[in-house]
Amino acid sequence: MATMADVARRAGVSVATVSHVLNGTRPVLPPTRQAVLDAVDDLGYTPNTLARSLVTSRTRSIGLAVSAITNPYFTEILQGVEAAALEHGYSLLIADPHDDPAHERKVVQLLHERRVDGLIITPSAAPQALLAYLHRHSVPTVFLDRLIDAPPNTPPGTPPRTPSGTAPVGPPDVHPRFDQVCAENTAPVAQLVTHLAGLGHRRIALVAGLPGLSTTTERIAGHRQGLTAAGLPHDGRLVVHGDSTAEAAERATAALLALPAPPTALVTANNAMTIGALRALRDHGLSVPGDLALCCFDDFAWADLFSPRLTAIAQPSRELGAEAVRVLLDRLADPDRPGRTVRLPCAFVHRSSCGCPDERPAPRPQQPPPPPHRPESARGTAP
Repeated sequence: MATMADVARRAGVSVATVSHVLNGTRPVLPPTRQAVLDAVDDLGYTPNTLARSLVTSRTRSIGLAVSAITNPYFTEILQGVEAAALEHGYSLLIADPHDDPAHERKVVQLLHERRVDGLIITPSAAPQALLAYLHRHSVPTVFLDRLIDAPPNTPPGTPPRTPSGTAPVGPPDVHPRFDQVCAENTAPVAQLVTHLAGLGHRRIALVAGLPGLSTTTERIAGHRQGLTAAGLPHDGRLVVHGDSTAEAAERATAALLALPAPPTALVTANNAMTIGALRALRDHGLSVPGDLALCCFDDFAWADLFSPRLTAIAQPSRELGAEAVRVLLDRLADPDRPGRTVRLPCAFVHRSSCGCPDERPAPRPQQPPPPPHRPESARGTAP
């Protein structure tokens, strides 16, 4: 089995240079770097990651605790995390906390005991035990998608941030060294509401997510903000909780339809709840947008295949995952810097479930095939 010394001899460099190339610990001239990589390939050298971790106290691995991995939104986030981790030479260990605070605490401890260098977590609605564990063990952590505390100087509805935009995470005595990466939530929901109001709707309902999550709180705030911007009153009966699942959203939508004055338009706050709302509408014999207009938060692969096609807010799922990795690596490089929150903007995807005309070009009518060509020699002659 080839050793690092063998690679160094083949490349004509020192063992230290080979180490710098393989571990990225110091810049190396491109020709030298290529010579080392060629020697690695020629000799079939495989680094001993266990031995390296004993020397560096780093395993070059990241723990990812993401709830509902079967949700397409989180699946795309996972893909972004994995791609960015591999790009930077990190492996990934994955666990599903199931949005259960006790299970969340357990899986995070198991990941930490595997000696991952840091954690990326989508926290539950009650993460107190999780926070206590992370504080006690000083685990480098990035909270993804859901905030633990909204930064005091960035209230809901602030303009979207770019990946380079940062803000201190507060209050300082809660988690000064934890970083957070999420999408904008408030302004995009307000945009959906004002769009529906512009189409003439006056009773616009919201099927909100699981209480206690920052995404739920911010999207409810966006609903209210949109109503205010449109000059419409806020009716608390038109805000129901679908608990971020299709089943609960189906029940919540049915409750909205049973109101003495049901809504004429509906905003669903995630993709699973959109499915539940559509089931409830189908069971009540209602059509979209003929009987009720529908807009949803979360675009997903099937949204363009529904009839009508779903008007939606698209989150930058993969970029959220990749940004979480970059923020975590920044934390590992500078453990003592203040925590920061990074928000990424969303996109409004205009289709036809809101009641607007379908913007797709109409299919071209099929032309009948031309008659088969008959050669001159095969044509009959007049008598």
